[in-house]
Amino acid sequence: MRRFIGQLTGVRAIAATWVLLYHYQPVLATMHLLIPGVHDLLRVGRLGVDLFFALSGFILTHTYLTKMGPGLNWPRSRHFLWLRLARIYPVHFVMLNVAGLAVLAQMKFGGADASARSWLNPTDYLKQVLLLQEWGPSPTRGWNFPAWSLSMEWLAYLLFSFLVLALFLMHEKVSTKQLALLWAVSLLPLMVYGIFYTSDPYYISGWGSTIRILTEFTAGGITLLIVRRFSSQTPDGPRPRVERLATTLSVALPVLIVLGSIVLGRISFLQWSISDLPDTPNAADLPPKWHLILVPLLIAWIGSLALTNRGPSRFLSKDVVILGGFISFSLYMTHTVWYGLWRAVMTKLHITGGVLYAVGAIGLVIGAFVIAWLMWKFVEEPAREWMRRRSGETAKPVEEAARA
Repeated sequence: MRRFIGQLTGVRAIAATWVLLYHYQPVLATMHLLIPGVHDLLRVGRLGVDLFFALSGFILTHTYLTKMGPGLNWPRSRHFLWLRLARIYPVHFVMLNVAGLAVLAQMKFGGADASARSWLNPTDYLKQVLLLQEWGPSPTRGWNFPAWSLSMEWLAYLLFSFLVLALFLMHEKVSTKQLALLWAVSLLPLMVYGIFYTSDPYYISGWGSTIRILTEFTAGGITLLIVRRFSSQTPDGPRPRVERLATTLSVALPVLIVLGSIVLGRISFLQWSISDLPDTPNAADLPPKWHLILVPLLIAWIGSLALTNRGPSRFLSKDVVILGGFISFSLYMTHTVWYGLWRAVMTKLHITGGVLYAVGAIGLVIGAFVIAWLMWKFVEEPAREWMRRRSGETAKPVEEAARA
């Protein structure tokens, strides 16, 4: 089976940057950079998290299908969970406390209203520590709020030992056409929820986050099974016509996602208004209703990229993009706290526009990537390597070590 870790690591950089720009829309709007098309694409930038969910299911199925799929084994499951904690927990714990200290400092020196931060209490802190904050129909976010997705990932990891059994049976017993049907069925609850649940622009309440992780993670795993079928057609990988089709799709699917975001952004009854969300000052920056219907295109893009080394896969495999993929988790976890600090400084300096604001905005984006690299270099990787060694594993996964 051909190597695809390079381009899919690059996808992580795309996903994290998309989320970052989604959160930084007010800054881009102040600089008059939210032109039509660009604005529509950034409005759905939160789908970068959904891309992460599906990519996680794909990669973990690739790594553990034959290791864990044949049967339940507690030592293997425990080992798997430890390695997943090594991947996500050190940065999460550091940023949880950094975010808390930042909020306390803002309340003490900036006069921030404590009543607006009802989550600033020991119970919610403990939920964050245990990665339970997003579980249930009415999750409570706060502290470092991007960690909500880690809470959902942790749920998927806890269920993975059972999911991989089903995926292994599919791999052994189910035809490729049936896999494609199961892929569509796995995403059906997400599509129903995304179309008919229109009272929450973030698709959080009503078990929304749980539906997103379980459907997208599962679809990512099934996508891996389909990719394996085509990758094993010849000793060198998929047949040439399959690779050509995959290359075409790897170009066409992002175009369809962009066009889909523009179409959704132009349908009037799919837009949120101030009357819908009186407490949201930037309703125009919110994603349109139904934006979850773009998720199947994102997951299919993962599969197409894995089946070709040409087109976008070649770009995503470049060293600088792969480095962006390596730091993507730290970028995702640090960029909102950094944004809050940046806004506090800009407000204190009374800089609201003009050349100084533009310079500050450039510093905001560059600073986000620099902070992410520092977090990756001095916290994420050292802690992860230490935890991996504690379990008897090599410091780095084999495929990552080969790229280093």
